[in-house]
Amino acid sequence: MNGDQGLFVPLVLGIIEGLTEFLPVSSTGHLLLAGHFFGLSQPATFIVLIQLGAILAVITVYFAKLGLLIRDALMGKAYAWHFAVAVILASVPGALAGVLFRDYVQQVIYETPIVICISLLVGGVVLLLVDRMPKRNAYDDIYQFPWHLALIVGFFQMIALIPGVSRSGATVVGAMLFGATKRSAAEFTFFIALPIMVGAFGYDLYKSRDLIDMSLGLNIAIGFAASFVVGALVVRYLLDFVSRHGFAPFAWWRIVVGGAGLIALLVMGG
Repeated sequence: MNGDQGLFVPLVLGIIEGLTEFLPVSSTGHLLLAGHFFGLSQPATFIVLIQLGAILAVITVYFAKLGLLIRDALMGKAYAWHFAVAVILASVPGALAGVLFRDYVQQVIYETPIVICISLLVGGVVLLLVDRMPKRNAYDDIYQFPWHLALIVGFFQMIALIPGVSRSGATVVGAMLFGATKRSAAEFTFFIALPIMVGAFGYDLYKSRDLIDMSLGLNIAIGFAASFVVGALVVRYLLDFVSRHGFAPFAWWRIVVGGAGLIALLVMGG
């Protein structure tokens, strides 16, 4: 691989990360399949660490709201503390599962593309069914999500350790099944991504500190920057898109990608 290709790969992967991190289509699944089928591969550590770029995109877009939440929490306002506890409850299950199963997921499932394709396909069908089910719409304000709903969303987030499931997809399905509107379900995933993915970034950086050399560090920086820029655009416009079109377009995308991947694996013999 020459130098231009060496920079091209992390750039493309960073763009894929930014495009897919907050869509219910599985960013990790897309990154791993890009590596398997097109040779656009990087170490598992790269995939985890460039996600921080997408997280910073959320902070940038929601900077004013986050500032108000922190200010109101410091002033003792009940809604801010209620929301903070909800975010924590939604984050703890996934964080525990990530610590316990990190090595198995990265060393085994990351190397099993058929699992990723099946997860994309099945998850697409589930998302399509949930998107079309009769709506209860009991909760449309993320700051008023009851704690039991936040904890349920947290358990759904655990499933997203399997690449192809999608963290945002799992949490959206969990929230909507238990009464959240489409828009509020999508917005809640932005906020609960902050602690879980910052934690994953820090933990993986610590675990992989001896593996990161100058070359990988440069690739991470390029992927990080690309995921930040593209992720900011996605976050800015996603909620309005979901309000107008729902999650069906993403469900069909998952079905197409997962189905095409399975066919390709059968033709290629693995």
